[in-house]
Amino acid sequence: MFTAIMSRALWLALLLLAAPALAEEVPATGSDFGGAGLIEMRNARFREDGTLEAGAALRHQRRFYFLNFQALPWLEATFRLTERLDATAGQGTTTDRSFDVKLRLLEEGPWNPALAVGLQDLIGTGIYGGEYIVASRRWHGVDVSLGLGFGRLGTRGDLTNPLVNLAEGFATRPREVGRGGTLRLDFFRGREVSLFGGVELDLPALPTPWGEVDGFRAKFEFSGDALRDERGGYPVRRGPLRGEARSPFNLGLQWQGEHVDAGLHFVHGTDLLFRLSFRMDPARPPTAPPIRPIPVLPARRDVPLDAGERAAAVFAALETAGFRPLAYAEEGVEARIAVAEGRFRTAPQVASRVLRATNALLPAAAEMLRVSWWQAGAETAELLVPRGMLEGAARGAVSPEEVWGATTLLPADGESWAGEITAPSPRVDWILEPRLNLQLGDPTRTIRYQGAAAAGVRVDFGAGFSAAGAIQQAVFGNLDNSPRSDSQLPHVRSDFGLYARDGKTSIPALYAERVWNLAPDLFARTTAGLLEPMFGGVSAEVLWRPQDSPFAVGLDLNLVQQRATDGLFGFRDYGVVTGHLSLYADLPVWNLYGIVRAGRYLAGDWGATVEIGRRFDSGIEVGGFATLTNVPFSRFGEGSFDKGIYVRIPLDLFGAESRGSGTAVIRPVQRDGGQRLAVDNPLWEVTRAGRADAVRRGIGGYLR
Repeated sequence: MFTAIMSRALWLALLLLAAPALAEEVPATGSDFGGAGLIEMRNARFREDGTLEAGAALRHQRRFYFLNFQALPWLEATFRLTERLDATAGQGTTTDRSFDVKLRLLEEGPWNPALAVGLQDLIGTGIYGGEYIVASRRWHGVDVSLGLGFGRLGTRGDLTNPLVNLAEGFATRPREVGRGGTLRLDFFRGREVSLFGGVELDLPALPTPWGEVDGFRAKFEFSGDALRDERGGYPVRRGPLRGEARSPFNLGLQWQGEHVDAGLHFVHGTDLLFRLSFRMDPARPPTAPPIRPIPVLPARRDVPLDAGERAAAVFAALETAGFRPLAYAEEGVEARIAVAEGRFRTAPQVASRVLRATNALLPAAAEMLRVSWWQAGAETAELLVPRGMLEGAARGAVSPEEVWGATTLLPADGESWAGEITAPSPRVDWILEPRLNLQLGDPTRTIRYQGAAAAGVRVDFGAGFSAAGAIQQAVFGNLDNSPRSDSQLPHVRSDFGLYARDGKTSIPALYAERVWNLAPDLFARTTAGLLEPMFGGVSAEVLWRPQDSPFAVGLDLNLVQQRATDGLFGFRDYGVVTGHLSLYADLPVWNLYGIVRAGRYLAGDWGATVEIGRRFDSGIEVGGFATLTNVPFSRFGEGSFDKGIYVRIPLDLFGAESRGSGTAVIRPVQRDGGQRLAVDNPLWEVTRAGRADAVRRGIGGYLR
């Protein structure tokens, strides 16, 4: 009976997939494993390009936490942490890390379904490892999908793998569960495979006392996952442990709003599962209104001041606007102003705020504004902008594109101007801030963390010379309870638990530094002291960063000694010479960028790091990195090689006037191979905002 029903359902699905479409858009919704899909199985749908989504799916036996990124129009990437019973020990929980990708093979057309192929648990322990090929078709609010699952997604075993007819090697699939982190190569193998499929149905709007609520969808799914490779429950309860699925049918109700996806599903014939996720378009993220109102642009006035008096008034106005004034000069029709730091992350906004602060003080006849922007001691950008265009933008009469078309971006050379008047130095800046250190994906604990309060000071002496330091007090967290490292390499990073335990009150950094311009668009840095929480010594770096080029090249060399775990002035008996040659490049499509570093790492290993990221005009960045060195996977330990993903979100999206970004780095496990020194002012981060590409992306700042 069951076989007959499934046979009829299969033929119906095939007929629907082959029929011409009467398509009405059914937006993609999220699956329980994180990516776009049905319930547990994926379909051939994708989110809008660039969509970033984070959420969780909770059930009796497992908890899934996921981050999903529509990295390219045809590529979906998902990172997932899973809490489940430790089946090896038979008690307690363990954390499993997975990375999935799905690729579009074919877009839906009038006579063909959408087609996609996916790899699940591509880099992980393999317990969730599986592959699939799936087709999807829409008709007036109904979305039908049919696919073929391999590995974990084919454990129901309805069919024989058709690839076995091509090569007998496809019949064998290892079932060993590894320690995680190794790239699997057993794709589409295994003698047994399973059909899967389902329907997603658009439901009518639901009337409520507050109006109609739209976005409800019913989901029905026939799963290929029999849960063969899992047992146990979370949390541990009395009674028999749950093993294989009782039913292949899953069903549920899901609601999708503008930024929220919520669902309640009944899965495997045993459990209710609740799913909740939040998503956004990084190109157009929701933003908070400015905490401080945008200053009104004052009108030009002829103020009878001599050069010294005018410079003093300009410096005072810039201080009030949040800048550190450096120099003022006048030459012909140009007014020249040099400022450092500030609370704004783009050069166009710096130019706009400089004019708003000083327009009433500058000579009325000055028609050009030259703004020199310095960071950490070096000039990083110099803009020459018609003053009238900036005034028009401030009043809404000129578009940012028109101002950008009239802007000249000059090479950053750090040279002084003839007749300039400089602001007094040294300058002392105090910092008081909260800090949060996260470790995600430890097999014994999903999240380890430490919250701290830090107070710091930075003294700028001029000519690029400075001194900086901070003291930090741990306030809360469980990072100090991390298990001791079992690394076979020098413990350059894996002793983070000891540093958290012994260094409750610590000095994370204390150093002297010089950052300066060696030549136009050529930058240098030397730093000596306690460079970061785990290492001290001497660090030197040079960077060639042409402002109008998509490429930059850097070299850093470091002689460092490992610091004592109390985070004060002592040192351990491990020292190393480390350094890298780095290439930075803007890629020609989808606003991608790439970074390749090659050299020697802190543990003495030699290798290279590849980083690929996508930068949106909002300032949000999403990317990933991987490092391979001459350390064998077996000696590296769990994770096999260093890798991770990151998300950077500018703080000004939350309404703050800030150059900073909130950065979340998800490194599945912290080991010692492939680790680099982390200084406060790496030249690429210091200077990248002065590149033509970055200035162009920030032209909306001319209005603010």
